[in-house]
Amino acid sequence: MTVRYRGFRHPVAQLRDEMDRLLTGFFGQPAEGQWRPATRGQPAVNLWEQDDALVAELEVPGVTADQLEISVAHGELSIQIERPDLLEEGVTCHRRERPVGSFSRVLRLPTDVDASSVRAELSQGVLTITLPKAEEAKPRKIEVAAAS
Repeated sequence: MTVRYRGFRHPVAQLRDEMDRLLTGFFGQPAEGQWRPATRGQPAVNLWEQDDALVAELEVPGVTADQLEISVAHGELSIQIERPDLLEEGVTCHRRERPVGSFSRVLRLPTDVDASSVRAELSQGVLTITLPKAEEAKPRKIEVAAAS
C-alpha cells in the first residue's frame, strides 16, 4: 500500500521541525548548515559554489551601500549591517517588524578564496557577493600519461 501526502507536509518533516524548535530552546541554535529559524534582524543568506567562485546572496531591504561592511579573513565571510532608526520623534508606531540597529553575519567558507578579488553589488535590496576561488582551490584537469 502506498500512502501519498498532498496539500500538507509529511508527518515526519513536521515532527522534525517541532523537535528542532523544542531542542533549540534547550541547547541554542543548531549547527551551521542545518535549517534554523531566522533570528530577528538577521538577513536571509544563500551561499553556493560555482566552478571558479563562491556566491553569497543576502536580503537587505532598505539598506544602502554605506551601511554595509564586508570582509574576508581566515576562511570566513563577515558582513556587518547598520540599519538606522528612521522613525521621527512624536510618531506613534502601531506595528514594527523591521529591525533596526547593528547586525552581523559570519559565514564559514567551504573553500579558500582570493580575498583581493572579492566583489559586492547591492541591487533592489539584494546584496550579491562574489568570492573568486583561490588558484589552489580551483579544480584542475590532470593529464594521464600513456605507458610506453
